[in-house]
Amino acid sequence: MAVAEQQSVERAQQPSDSRVPTVIVDDVHIVYTVHGAGTGKGSATAALGRLISRKGSPNVRRVHAVKGVSFTSYRGEAIGIIGSNGSGKSTILRAIAGLLPPESGKIYTDGQPSLLGVNAALMNDLTGERNVILGGLAMGMTQEEVRRRYQGIVDFSGINEKGDFISLPMRTYSSGMAARLRFSIAAAKNHDVLMIDEALATGDRAFQRRSEARIRELRKEAGTVFLVSHNNNSIRDTCDRVVWLEKGELLMDGLTDDVLKAYEEHTGK
Repeated sequence: MAVAEQQSVERAQQPSDSRVPTVIVDDVHIVYTVHGAGTGKGSATAALGRLISRKGSPNVRRVHAVKGVSFTSYRGEAIGIIGSNGSGKSTILRAIAGLLPPESGKIYTDGQPSLLGVNAALMNDLTGERNVILGGLAMGMTQEEVRRRYQGIVDFSGINEKGDFISLPMRTYSSGMAARLRFSIAAAKNHDVLMIDEALATGDRAFQRRSEARIRELRKEAGTVFLVSHNNNSIRDTCDRVVWLEKGELLMDGLTDDVLKAYEEHTGK
């Protein structure tokens, strides 16, 4: 590691109090390259011609999705990430999870970040039961841990309340049922950093209350939770801090009530 980079890490890891940092996002820029497709008759032939002649596609463009964002999360925090559609919320989570490389800047993590729906990816052709087992193993649980937690995962998801859906293939589930099962699998394990992207928007209010209570438990167990949601009430109920992104830039980072008040005044919601 370069001396300058090592010094940056040391500075970032010296908070003003005894809190332990879990994620450091340091001046991160994320840029997508979007390859547009031509339309109409002959577009495939034209694309092949450009490929053969080594000419670039005229529809290729670069999208600057995250622009110089910096923040530090600490153990025991639940952080809401808000902003309008396309503001960079999901993009920054995927970068923290290691799925998107920054164009510039650095991301440092203490422990293994888990992005809900990735670490416990579900397979449509397998039953819910098999997915619970495989999802638990994929997150690092032992077979014994999965066995002990299996019924609790099923009960938490609520997918068996109207029938024996856990024994049916995942392809028969609604999107809401699949999302609830993903959350239930991910929440069955303590995480260093758990990132949840709109998972609490599915299900009835009873499931949302169970999910919010579980997030509070994860915080108490010394983890950090990031929650992306358009539901400000869920953010208020579960998060003590909010990061507001807009057009890829960090507009505000502070106490939940303060940031949500400013956001609601800005959006008129």
